[in-house]
Amino acid sequence: MAGIKSLVKDTAVYGLSSIIGRFLNWGLTPLYVYTFAAAEYGIVSFLYGFTAVALVILNYGMETGFFRFANKTEDSEKVYTTSLWSVGFTSLVFVALLTIFLPGISSALKLPRHPEYVWLLGVIVAIDAFTNLPFAYLRFKNKAWTFAGIKFASIGVNIGLNLFFILACPRIEASHPEWISWWYAPLGGDAFGIGWIFIANLISTLTVLIMLLPYLWGRKWKFDPELLQKMLHYSWPLLILGVAGILSQNMGQMLIPYLFPDNQTAARTMVGIYGANIKIAIVMVMFTQAFRYAYEPFIFSQARAEGEDKTRAYCDAMKYFVIFGLLIFLGVIFFLPLLKYFVAPSYWGGLRIVPVMMMAELFFGVFFNLSLWYKLTDRTQWGMYFSLLCFFLMLGLNIWLVPAIGIPDGYLGSAWAAFVSYLVVMVVSYFVGRKYYPLPYQLKRMGAYLLVAMVFYAIGSLTEMPDMMWLTYIIRVILLGAYIVIVGVNEEIPGVSARLRRLTRLKVS
Repeated sequence: MAGIKSLVKDTAVYGLSSIIGRFLNWGLTPLYVYTFAAAEYGIVSFLYGFTAVALVILNYGMETGFFRFANKTEDSEKVYTTSLWSVGFTSLVFVALLTIFLPGISSALKLPRHPEYVWLLGVIVAIDAFTNLPFAYLRFKNKAWTFAGIKFASIGVNIGLNLFFILACPRIEASHPEWISWWYAPLGGDAFGIGWIFIANLISTLTVLIMLLPYLWGRKWKFDPELLQKMLHYSWPLLILGVAGILSQNMGQMLIPYLFPDNQTAARTMVGIYGANIKIAIVMVMFTQAFRYAYEPFIFSQARAEGEDKTRAYCDAMKYFVIFGLLIFLGVIFFLPLLKYFVAPSYWGGLRIVPVMMMAELFFGVFFNLSLWYKLTDRTQWGMYFSLLCFFLMLGLNIWLVPAIGIPDGYLGSAWAAFVSYLVVMVVSYFVGRKYYPLPYQLKRMGAYLLVAMVFYAIGSLTEMPDMMWLTYIIRVILLGAYIVIVGVNEEIPGVSARLRRLTRLKVS
């Protein structure tokens, strides 16, 4: 139980930078969707999908490889600096190649008139790839608060610059152009549009690099080619896993423009609507990401221990992930009539994808929890197989469903493709894992919580009264409270479970 408490504490701290941080960045969505047309915002979603893929490629599994080998050797510094040399070199090569072949890459991304967008994001992703390793080092050293502080600083800079470039600068240019004309006009001024989003991102990324310099300078920069070879051998399946996984996560935004080549405006509009509504469902992604930051160091440190405690810790981690994931699902869906105002009314047609995508992301989170068996047994090729399975499922379902549904609702096909694909790989990973690293997961209890959550979701949906939303919210708050009580009664939560048991006889077997 001590291990779980540590995991919960670290997840909470990392959540300050991941969940709250992404929530703050999520707060920029209204700025974008109320300022830019859906087709223009669609370009942002489209390009960020590709940068997510590029980031995974440029990391090529070295983050997880660092944790694995830093825990296996006494010289963790050598593992760290060897990783830095490797990722730093490949990131520089990436920027050089991007600069040389920029016109062709921009055309392939259907943005021949805006190569500057592509170059800016390429530089951003190269720096992000490099700084991921110092962030991993902070996690390895259990410097969760330092990690969170740097993330928060970056987020603050990004939000401030977005507000400055998109809201303040056009007004300053209109009233006092002499204050900013020396730099604002040469960069395109107000006409640069969504380009200012990328400029703000670049500056915040450089801020992170500067803040991480204390964890880069003053070290003995050892480079061990033999160690690097072992790390790459361990990590290359994780690269395939990561690329296939991130392609699956961003399939809708990336693929839709290519499925409607004769109507790019409509395609980008669908991408914009899809991307904006995913921002609501992204609360589940934030939770999964925060959990992931704490979970990887946790499982590798637990692997050193002996006995049944670590097995119980793994199973408890899965159970509590499902419990909190379902609570987040209910909370977001129950208050969706309020949350929808974070996007402009012209985007509300896409609200239908929110519950679908949230359950899909919950399935993906469970799949990530299950990944411990192939990481601990060094069978990382299985992660590659699962991710490829997910990728091809996602690709096939998108190619089938999106054009079948057509304009303007084709993005619904992307949402259901994610739901089905993540569900399948989750189930397959569980059954394969039973053979190589069987764990006594509490399937009946987790299934019972899922059933309770779905029943409450159905009740909350059926009792919605548009003319009396206040009563609707009262009912939904009661349902959320009931879910929390049921969990509290059945779980060993110190100081809570006993009191709840005295108040109720509810018990999930």
